[in-house]
Formats: sequence, C-alpha cells, structure tokens
Amino acid sequence: MHDLDKIVAEAIAAFDAVADPAELEQAKARYLGKQGALTERLKGLGKLATDARREEGARINAAKDRIEAALAARRRAIADARLESRLAEEALDVTLPGRGLARGGLHPASRTLERIERIFRSIGFDVADGPEIETDFHNFTALNTPEDHPARSMHDTFYVAGGKAGPVLLRTHTSPIQIRHMQSHVARYRHLPVMPEIRAIAPGRVYRVDSDATHSPMFHQVEGLWIGEDVSFADLKGVLTAFLQKFYEDETVRTRFRPSFFPFTEPSAEVDMTCVFCHGAGCRVCSHTGWLEVAGSGEVHPNVLRHCGIDPERYIGFAFGMGPDRMTMLRYGIDDLRLFYEGDLRFLQQFV
Repeated sequence: MHDLDKIVAEAIAAFDAVADPAELEQAKARYLGKQGALTERLKGLGKLATDARREEGARINAAKDRIEAALAARRRAIADARLESRLAEEALDVTLPGRGLARGGLHPASRTLERIERIFRSIGFDVADGPEIETDFHNFTALNTPEDHPARSMHDTFYVAGGKAGPVLLRTHTSPIQIRHMQSHVARYRHLPVMPEIRAIAPGRVYRVDSDATHSPMFHQVEGLWIGEDVSFADLKGVLTAFLQKFYEDETVRTRFRPSFFPFTEPSAEVDMTCVFCHGAGCRVCSHTGWLEVAGSGEVHPNVLRHCGIDPERYIGFAFGMGPDRMTMLRYGIDDLRLFYEGDLRFLQQFV
C-alpha cells in the first residue's frame, strides 16, 4: 500500500513540475503507459492468490484513479494558463459586445419585380408562371416566329440537348408563359358560351447569348396580356401609362407609341416614356431626346390566338413586354447591368 501511495505522490509531483502539454504526456507514460509503474504492478497480479489478487487489484485501480484525476486537473491548469497568457498578449477585451449578424435585404431586381407584380395585381392582372426550359413550339412556333428568324440561331439562343418532343431551349422571353396561360385558360372555360377575359403578366428569368454593360446572358423580363371580346389599343395605352406613372411615382409621366414590328403582334409599337431624370427636357441619359424606350407592345397576332385555341374573329387583345432590369437601372441610377449579378456586397448593401 505504501508503495502505491509513493507512486501516486511521485506522479502528482511530476505532473505539477511541467507546464508543457507534450511534457505532461511524457510524464503520464512513466506511470500509466505500457511500461509505466502502475502497469507493471498490474502485470504482477497473476502471481498472487485469488483473494490477494482481488485486494491488490482494487488498491492499484484506486491509485490509478487518483493519478488520472491529477493528470486531468493538470491538463486543465495548463490550458487555462495558456489561454490567460494569450489573452494578455493580444489585449483582447472580452467585455466588448459581439458584432452580431448583418442585416440582409432583397436584391434590387427582386424589389422591382415585386413592385411590378403588386401594381398589376392592383388593376386586376394575374401573375402567371412557367418553365425556364421551353419547347421550340412554345418559345417560337406558337408566337408566329418563322423557322428562318434570327432569334432561332445558335448565336442568339441557348439550346438544350435531349428534348423528346423536339428541340428544347432556355426561354428567350417570357412569352411562352403567356402561351401556356392562354391554353390552360381555354381548356378551363371551354364549356362556357363566352370565355372570361384573360389578364395576366408573366415575369421571370430569360436567357440570350449576349453580354456587355447593358446586356446579360441571363436577365429578367415581364410581359403582359389582356384578351377579351372588346380590348383595344386604347386600353393598352391606358394600362401602360398608368403603370409607368405608379412605378416611378410621377403623375406627369407621358408615353408615346412608335410603329415597330414583332412576329407575335400586329400592329406593333415601341413604347417610350418621358425621361424620369429630365422630365422631357433632354439630358445625357435620354440622349437629349426627352424620351426613354421602355417596352414593346401591340395587338396579339391572330396566328398566336389560333395556336392557343382562341377564335381571332371573336376575341382580340394586346400584349407588351418590358425589361425590369432596365427599369431598376433607371429607378436607382445604375449604369452597368453586370453589377446586378456579380455578387459584390459593397454594391448590394446600398439597397438594404
């Protein structure tokens, strides 16, 4: 028993004498390792009688517990001392409050899309959605776009391999959403003598092979559609003018429509609005014309209606398309579209 007490005392003294974790582990090996003092005592138990072996084993285990407790205490003491030393060297004031989590916010493009949706919902338009990988039919054919149209070129469109029902591609505009919306609307109300009006906008991401300060391979588009028995070009002008005045919070905003061409509308028009920076007086932003181009529009082409199962002799309507990214640039005074998608927090934090 006295020998065990001596071993424990020596182990505790050895542990207290070191201040380095590696040296402490070496001291541990002298007592608890494979060749350690206590381990040698345990090896000798086999030579003792049964009762003596039981008593001696209990005493050795008790001594081992005391040494392990002293070892654990010394480990904690060394770790605490090293931490205190580090805190003193680095002069860290642990009483200072933490930094906390940074406050996030919506991306400026998302803000614009939500604002556009909210305004159009307020005047009775639904918000439609559709797939970003589209069929050639929904993206081109149903929209009266001929096979030799430049938009079908590999230089302008991202085609995707593996379409079972023909060519598939990343949609080049959100017009396919309008096609799908009209088709589902017709199927839903086919049993009625008069089809309810279709009023919807189609916001979403679109893809084209283009990239510079004002173009991106991926960008956003919002298209609108109103189909009924008596929907005129005057309704188109009224809807777009009211929308632009609400969006830019300026009742003095005016619009003008210039003749243009789109395969899916006839007649077609480009839509300009008075410059929101100079209010029509002329400035650098509007090239000193007083006008900014903001959308394309027109009466829906009869062939498009036929592709959707709508009788063009009975129903008529208009469609329009605008770039919310460009509208975001105008609203916040941003001069490079690529800033939206580079993920630079210094830029995005301005909108939090």
